[in-house]
Amino acid sequence: MIVDWQRVKYGLGTAGLRVLVFALLSVPPAVSAADNLSPASFIRTSGTAFTVDGRPFFVTGVNNHYVTFGSQDEVIRVLDDAVAMGANVVRIFLQPVIGSLDGSTATIWNWRLEADASDLAVRGTYLLSWDPGENGMAINDGANGMQKIDFLVAEAGKRRLRLIIAFLDFWAYTGGAQQMRAWYGSQDQSTFFFDDRRTKRDYRTWVRHVVQRVNLLTGLAYRDDPTIMAWELMNEGNARPEALRLAWTAEMSAYVKSLDSNHLVSSGHANVSEKLSDLTIPTLDFGTWHGYPLYYNLTVQQFDDQITEFCQLAARANKPVLLEEFGYARSNRDSADAYAIWLDTLARDPRCAGWIVWRLASRQDSGGYPADEHDQFDIRNDGSVIWNILKAATARAAQSRETRPASEAVREAP
Repeated sequence: MIVDWQRVKYGLGTAGLRVLVFALLSVPPAVSAADNLSPASFIRTSGTAFTVDGRPFFVTGVNNHYVTFGSQDEVIRVLDDAVAMGANVVRIFLQPVIGSLDGSTATIWNWRLEADASDLAVRGTYLLSWDPGENGMAINDGANGMQKIDFLVAEAGKRRLRLIIAFLDFWAYTGGAQQMRAWYGSQDQSTFFFDDRRTKRDYRTWVRHVVQRVNLLTGLAYRDDPTIMAWELMNEGNARPEALRLAWTAEMSAYVKSLDSNHLVSSGHANVSEKLSDLTIPTLDFGTWHGYPLYYNLTVQQFDDQITEFCQLAARANKPVLLEEFGYARSNRDSADAYAIWLDTLARDPRCAGWIVWRLASRQDSGGYPADEHDQFDIRNDGSVIWNILKAATARAAQSRETRPASEAVREAP
């Protein structure tokens, strides 16, 4: 999830970029990437590539921040829009986390908000809370808790979509790690959760519960369900100092692997300045980074160069690396050109493993799309130029990457 960033505008559109946009939009329709997947196959890695059934699996995905607490209709609309775009992966965070139900332990965010799901109105949904009677964490397996995740996983599986699931969010938007450290009275947002024995115990308990849970709709334990592509330890887990982050990541990724040998594991870390330093951890299968060029004061071309740099880092580590969040405000005059350039770079470089755009937002139960007037990153199934560029990019990936053996993709890397 993204912090509040002041919008900055660039104007870079050129005739050459418009030609590239036209070329991407002219890609002939191809079978959706999801249509080629065997529902019984787990995603694996081979060098810098993801694979499925021995063939490259180039990730063309979407993030969504509300499907864990939205209504069933809202969940279905998001998944159907992902299929319409040709996406093969949906990335989510397990949330919300609250204080105690009786209010004796405060919820540090607005749990009672009256708004659309996209605006973080969770309508009574929560996965984790503080139990004052037991003086400890409680897990909600009810209809307004983990059963909503059961529904999401089952519906994604029906559509042959894969899920990347972050066990927790670092940020306090719907509680996350910040709510869990607040259970113990800490104000330290960067160190306490990753260092305190109680929060580490709570995190391991939560991970074990999720991984071993049997989906009431499919009858499959989550650890046995190939609909799940990968587990992420945390969305943007900004532990400080870095040595603590690396130690926590090594400990918890090894713990996840001890419980589940079927699924890939990544950290979900986003800080580009640390240059994927956690990729040396053997129990991490792939790397992640998040790119918002205006936040880092980068031009479209500079961000494009950064994409190439991170794919080079993947080759050095011999592991896949995902650009798993990126966005560019629709109000920028060159927004369509920017998406076209970046997606083209990711598709052409055989060292790149894929992309997951921030964020797909579908029609809410109130009838319309979210307003999204601040960041303006929302991707909508609205026939817009940006939507069509993303749709063409998924078709191109399905056409050019997933018809070749994985060994060919790996050999192409310099």
